[in-house]
Amino acid sequence: MGRTASARDHLSVRAYGASHGCHDHGHFQILVGLEGALELEIAGRGQRIAAGDGCIVPPGERHDFEARQGARCLVLDSHASDWALATARPTAATQALARYLAEACARGLPRAQALGPALLLESWLPDGAAPRRARRAIDWSALADWARTRWAHEAIEVADLAARAHLSPAQFAARCREELGLSTQRWLRGLQLEQARRLRAQGLPVAEAARRSGYRSPSALTAALRRRA
Repeated sequence: MGRTASARDHLSVRAYGASHGCHDHGHFQILVGLEGALELEIAGRGQRIAAGDGCIVPPGERHDFEARQGARCLVLDSHASDWALATARPTAATQALARYLAEACARGLPRAQALGPALLLESWLPDGAAPRRARRAIDWSALADWARTRWAHEAIEVADLAARAHLSPAQFAARCREELGLSTQRWLRGLQLEQARRLRAQGLPVAEAARRSGYRSPSALTAALRRRA
């Protein structure tokens, strides 16, 4: 949700072991060391997260990790873009907050877990970089449902979805990339294919499934299904 903590942000405490791991994701991942030491390699750069150390992994950056002697970290998966402004290392106040939030996760304290992502971001940002006012949230699920009801009657383009979300096409494209990690075209085509597969599974003929999911022709749907097979 723009430049504040998103409702989809998630705090947890994770234990790492000697097994090597490697992945990337479409959101920021923030780690604060609690115990032991976690060895990271982010886009080819090595980093060690010991107790009190912190690290911000940007969206899309592949990272390897392992903890040969074991490690525990507070982990925040965040869609808030202001993490791009955060300093490299957490302050002492942030470290203390991270320890409290780790305890809150262990005890299942709902308010701390709900407010924790925004507090952690606020404490980590340098002076003068306070988050700006939140933007209007996009209900992606409702937007997808709206598109599904229209496909059988008319072609739906990205501009139509942007207007439905009260955004310009450029703003909508930026929000889609930021919040879903996809281009608008890829998101829209994915919805269409998902709808077509569901209709085919219900026994509808290819031509009818294509019409109800916005494909130009049955052959266009058949080609899409083959590409994703």
